[in-house]
Amino acid sequence: MKTFQYARADSPEAAVAAGGGERVKFIAGGTNLLDLMKLQIETPEKLVDISRLDLNTIEEREDGGLTIGALVPNSDLAADPRVVAKYEVLARALLAGASGQLRNKATTGGNLLQRTRCYYFYDTAMPCNKREAGTGCSAKDGFNRILAVLGTSEHCIATHPSDMAVAMRALDATVVTLKADGDRRRIALDAFYALPGETPDVETVLEPGELITHVELPAPKAGRHLYRKVRDRASYAFALVSVAGVVEVRDGVIAGASLAFGGLGPMPWRDPAVEAALVGQAPGDAVFARAADILLAEARGYGSNDFKIPLMKRTLIASLRELTGTGI
Repeated sequence: MKTFQYARADSPEAAVAAGGGERVKFIAGGTNLLDLMKLQIETPEKLVDISRLDLNTIEEREDGGLTIGALVPNSDLAADPRVVAKYEVLARALLAGASGQLRNKATTGGNLLQRTRCYYFYDTAMPCNKREAGTGCSAKDGFNRILAVLGTSEHCIATHPSDMAVAMRALDATVVTLKADGDRRRIALDAFYALPGETPDVETVLEPGELITHVELPAPKAGRHLYRKVRDRASYAFALVSVAGVVEVRDGVIAGASLAFGGLGPMPWRDPAVEAALVGQAPGDAVFARAADILLAEARGYGSNDFKIPLMKRTLIASLRELTGTGI
């Protein structure tokens, strides 16, 4: 680990004042950042400790939604009675991630900013455009079993690892930030992440020194909630594919559908055309298969991850059966 300066912020304003510059990082739980620093993948010149800021509460909003502080631990968010009762998909997604010990330390804001678990990103002896722009993508022709089949580019096929963010995207979450110049932004989660394109090292729309302070959830969606995660082992593993969904069936037809997917792309994935193909239809495997085909129409495997495409189709169909009460 390289040497760095350390500062402890006593307010969000002090944090962003101290956090300007490309080589400055905010640290709270540190469950991902510290690992990356030990491997010298992240080499900040300065760490700004935000762990003691008053951003660790969950508050009800006038519209019936919730405002979640960026420092709320994953374990606390998963156990909050309002989340369990009204945002079950989020509670399930959080409990599907990592281990109990990590959930006790990992924060809401930090979870959104997790970096990929691509093997080549972590191996500093191998070229990686995400780690060092312009060096190449070793994963495309390498061992890419866990990597993306949607939203990729010739420069990167990495996946976003978060479970929580997949559920947040299905729930239409908004990220609230404080910029280095003191301005605040509200960024819809569907506009928060960046596709790799030619700049896979740019993962979000955050500016240098911009701090996530809260995440807002709108009023709860009507319908059944589900988070289904397919992984290589029963716990402490990242998703090969996952589905976060809220589906309402009324009078024998699907009245509302909100679906997001993990393990497929460089960000929590959502396709409005998939939901549009479901709404107004009577539940059934033919309808579900058509929605899956729409989701995967542009999917591309890279060899050892080809299996993800049929796996995702089966997983989505099974998830929709459960969400609509038409099967297991």
